Amino acid sequence: MLDYPTLKVIWWLLVGVLLIGFAIMDGHDMGVGTLLPFVGKTDDERRVVINSVGMHWEGNQVWFITGGGAIFAAWPLIYATAFSGFYWAMMAALWALFFRPVGFKYRSLLKDAQWRRSWDWGLFVGGFVPPVIFGVALGNLLQGVPFHFNELLMVSYTGSFWELLNPFALLAGVVSSAMITLQGAVYLAHRTEGAIQRRAGTAALWSAVLMVLGFVGAGLWLRYGNMLGYAITSVVDPAALPNPLGKTVERSADGWWINYAKQPLLWLLPLLGIAGALLAAVLTRAGRTLTAFVLSSLAIVGVIGTAGAAMFPFLMPSSSHPDASLTVWDSVSSHLTLGVMFWATLIFMPLIIFYTGWAYRVMRGKITVEQIRANDHSAY
Repeated sequence: MLDYPTLKVIWWLLVGVLLIGFAIMDGHDMGVGTLLPFVGKTDDERRVVINSVGMHWEGNQVWFITGGGAIFAAWPLIYATAFSGFYWAMMAALWALFFRPVGFKYRSLLKDAQWRRSWDWGLFVGGFVPPVIFGVALGNLLQGVPFHFNELLMVSYTGSFWELLNPFALLAGVVSSAMITLQGAVYLAHRTEGAIQRRAGTAALWSAVLMVLGFVGAGLWLRYGNMLGYAITSVVDPAALPNPLGKTVERSADGWWINYAKQPLLWLLPLLGIAGALLAAVLTRAGRTLTAFVLSSLAIVGVIGTAGAAMFPFLMPSSSHPDASLTVWDSVSSHLTLGVMFWATLIFMPLIIFYTGWAYRVMRGKITVEQIRANDHSAY
């Protein structure tokens, strides 16, 4: 079996892969939902938009469920602390997601125009709200979350829901929403044609510009806006048993930039996020939608990777008691648990990727109004 420190880092990488997979795969579903009321001008066009993701959206939920399960199993303290501090925010995201299954199922069962418009806006909520909340959560993690542990390692959260909605976190929410909308716009342009494709291309351009401006603005805010990062100042034994109170942490202006100073190659991650988004928008407008989708997916890798690389080894910093901050080294499960999960992932992850790729290949092609009309009773 791999040694404990190696497994801790591997699971940091694997959870990152699952979160990126969720943003890429389920992200284009949510992006399409966000665009639904705007790129579809008629009922038939909106059915085209819905059916562009209708065959795959349930399968893409695997990334969301697996990511949540991996956090619960690999980082139990993170799971418990995050749901304590972000409880109402997480519940809001889940409530918004409830609109998706019922919206897909019920939207076209009645021919009443008001009924269908209501479900269209429900699908918009299910696509727009979760990415904003996830971005706001990341923005708060970069600032630190007000929590601490007592001597029995019982967590206490001292903040409130409204404190989560601070300006920097809202900016992070804008970046997240624009990133997911870009992913959805590129995918929609790839699966449709005509007027819908043109509108999706325009949405991709505006989403990319908003994402890049917000991403660069957030980086400048972190660097020059008097926002303090975190740094471990004591000696840490990566092989030690988890103990979140066994270290010393200080806050400094250079905290989130230390890793970039040590490893300059990490600057390729923000560059990938910026260049990938802009090139994806340009290629979408030029009709090279498959390449654009690859680039928008790489932009997601760049944006999420930028934040992950800056924070490593921190996972959930504490603003009220920095020494209680949770890191890769002290918030994980046992050596045995990480080892068993690693081998299970090594077996099942390729199967999931293979099956997903096969499903997309089999059900590839353009979705048109004519197809929807010809399959009125079976299509969404």
